[in-house]
Amino acid sequence: MSYEQVIFMLPLLAGMVFSNTAQKAAAEEPLVFISAFAPGEKGAIYAFQMNPKTGELKEVARNTEVEHPFFMTVSPDNKYLYSINAEKFGGKDNENVAAFKLEGRSGKLKFLNQQSSHGTASCYLDIDKSGKAVVVANYSSGNVASLPVKADGSLGEAVSIIQHKGSSVDTKRQNEPHAHSIVISPDQKFVFAADLGIDKVLSFQIDPETAKLSPSPQPYVRTVPGGGPRHMTFHPDGKQLYVINELKNSVSHFSYDPKTGTLIERDTISTVPEDFTETSHTADLKITPNGRFLYGTNRGHDSIAAYEIDDDGKLSLLEIEPSLGKGPQNLAITADGKFLLCANMPGNNVVVFQINDKTGKLTAVGEPISMPMPSCIMIR
Repeated sequence: MSYEQVIFMLPLLAGMVFSNTAQKAAAEEPLVFISAFAPGEKGAIYAFQMNPKTGELKEVARNTEVEHPFFMTVSPDNKYLYSINAEKFGGKDNENVAAFKLEGRSGKLKFLNQQSSHGTASCYLDIDKSGKAVVVANYSSGNVASLPVKADGSLGEAVSIIQHKGSSVDTKRQNEPHAHSIVISPDQKFVFAADLGIDKVLSFQIDPETAKLSPSPQPYVRTVPGGGPRHMTFHPDGKQLYVINELKNSVSHFSYDPKTGTLIERDTISTVPEDFTETSHTADLKITPNGRFLYGTNRGHDSIAAYEIDDDGKLSLLEIEPSLGKGPQNLAITADGKFLLCANMPGNNVVVFQINDKTGKLTAVGEPISMPMPSCIMIR
């Protein structure tokens, strides 16, 4: 290679080194966003750097642009974050979905805009892999909506608003629809919405280019009567869906056919001990990246149920570990599968657990992080 060629290649090589270094740093130090569900300046989206070896969290930023930030989702390219928010959550007025741009790895967020969720007590967000469509579930109004994402990461007005209908057997909690979560299938063809009020997982087709939702061949699948389906998560293999039932303290396993979007229930397993008779309600569930273990939270029993997943997707209980705080609301697992983070919302703390990669059992590491009403954890 000539001297001129070497000089020409230096900027390119330097750029490659910088890019690789940045990617390595990003992989080594996860950036963790946690929403604080509170009014005023207490209602913030906190950002932490996480030590990849110890699991220790170090606060690096606190973003206070919106009040009552609740559920969040991050774009696939890690450039944008979207959060539910409201001046008065659960009131008569519709909530909003806010768009933010991530300022590198500083943890700081730049507010872009917000759009109406077209529902009340909005409680869940998801984004498709192209980053062009955001979907939202609205609990109190019992409906779901989809919003397009513009080229600059900001949100357009909702293009689909679908009202759920019906009721179920629990007269106190299920006299009307309550959409509690909404997830996009791994193949990006279907959207599933768990409705606690009508004991159904409803299904829609999605066009990522327009964000519009349309009827699905299988419009819904019934869940455990009186179970109250809350949150859902797909197995990494893309062929299994797990639904946690808030009212019956259980997890249901469904097989998923990517070709047709069909769900078929396979089994249901409890999240609390057999001899537990007090009041408890489940909240969230997550699966390790390798697909071997699933974890679900119990609010009231204040614990995390750990399961092993066999080759057919069936769950076997491993242990039920104390969450070390009141009302475990949300979970997140690091990309390497080493740590599980638990947000104890009314307990005002976040606890980091190490995951035993062989047994799936949890061990708390470090001291709980104190913060007001942690409600959702997103790891970048």
